Order: sequence, then C-alpha cells, then structure tokens
Amino acid sequence: MSEKVLYEGKSKIICEGPDANSYIMRYKDTATAFNGEKKEDISGKGKLNSAISNLIFEYLAKNGIETHLIKIIDDTSAVVKKAEIVMVEVIVRNVAAGSFSKRFGVPEGTALKNITTEFSLKSDELGDPMINDSQITAIDIASEAEISHMRSQALKINELLCALFIKMGIKLIDFKLEFGRAGGKIILCDEISPDSCRFWDAATNKKLDKDVFRRDLGDVLEGYREVLKRLESNA
Repeated sequence: MSEKVLYEGKSKIICEGPDANSYIMRYKDTATAFNGEKKEDISGKGKLNSAISNLIFEYLAKNGIETHLIKIIDDTSAVVKKAEIVMVEVIVRNVAAGSFSKRFGVPEGTALKNITTEFSLKSDELGDPMINDSQITAIDIASEAEISHMRSQALKINELLCALFIKMGIKLIDFKLEFGRAGGKIILCDEISPDSCRFWDAATNKKLDKDVFRRDLGDVLEGYREVLKRLESNA
C-alpha cells in the first residue's frame, strides 16, 4: 500500500486521497462484533462489503441522497470525499431485533407499528451508548438542524432501501448510518452492507448479515454473497 495511512478502524483503512478534498477508503477482511471483543479475518469479506456498499451508494445517489463516494478504484478501494464524521450513528429499525429486542423485551422479528430512529454515540470505549437529541446538542456533537437533517435523510434512505430490497426478496430489518460534514453539508459516509444492516430472506427469515458471525450460525459470507447476487440483478 503506497498511500499514507491516516486511520485504521475495525473494518476499513483510510488513506490520503489524490487531492486535498478526498480520501482513499479500503475495506478489510476483518469481522468484528461486540465492540471488537469478537474478531476474525475472513478472506473475501472486504471485497463483498465494498461491492455491496458501492452498489447501494450509487443507487442512493441516483435517488437524490448525497454521499461521500467519488470513484471506485478496485475491488476493495474507493475515492471518497474528505468529511468530518459526526460522532453519532443513526439507527433505523423496521422490525424488532438485536439490542432493541433485548432492551425492550420485544420478541425478535416483531414488526414495529412505526419506523423508529435512534442515535448512538460513536465510542467503543463507552460501548456506543444511546444518546438523545438534547444530549447531542448539550455536548456539541451536532446542532438541532444537523440532527433533523440526519434523521430525515435516514428515513428517506430507509424508504429507498426497503423499496429496493423487497424486490430482491429481502427484508430490511434495521441498519445504522454515519454522516459527515463536507463542503458545508451533511452527507452520507462510511458504508451500507451486511456489516451495518440486518437483512433477512423474505421467504425464510434466514439471516444474510453479520448476525451469522455474531451468533456463530454458519458460513458468514454465504449471506453476503447472496445479497450481492440479488443486488447485481436488481440495483
């Protein structure tokens, strides 16, 4: 790797970009869960996540969502806009699962009467705790206007993705998003992949996402390959 590495996270490496307004983002093969407590390198995972996320970001861009993606370089790398990441994750839920089910005692798979949005603080050290609007503004992570924009964008993204994935026979259970500040705007950053979404087969409820790794349910990449296959046929 010839580019200067600026940051290495659990699943991606950020390098200097070709100009002052960009980065190069590289996907790793590392799978992690429980804030990094469970970790394993799975050959081919980075390539799959890269392909899936790039297709989704291109679809979203065509439908009016501004993203950080500029240009795909190769199977695991892309040029992205330089952005200051807003240090909260936006979580959208259509169906009860994961931590939502644990926190509120709602059986996993229960359809929610309305879509929910949550924010969590981006902090592995603190366990990514939930944080509300007034707490976000109180510690100066984002303004009320930025929070409102992120929430409205997340709901629009959910609408677009649900429409896309239902055609593929996949239920979008929930997902998390990251946003960043670039050129005076809040734009979609990071990735949208089976690492950051819960995808269930619409006919069987088979998990096609990182829960397979979290819960030791079998071949992690089988579901990722299936998501990519269906995306390539429908995106």
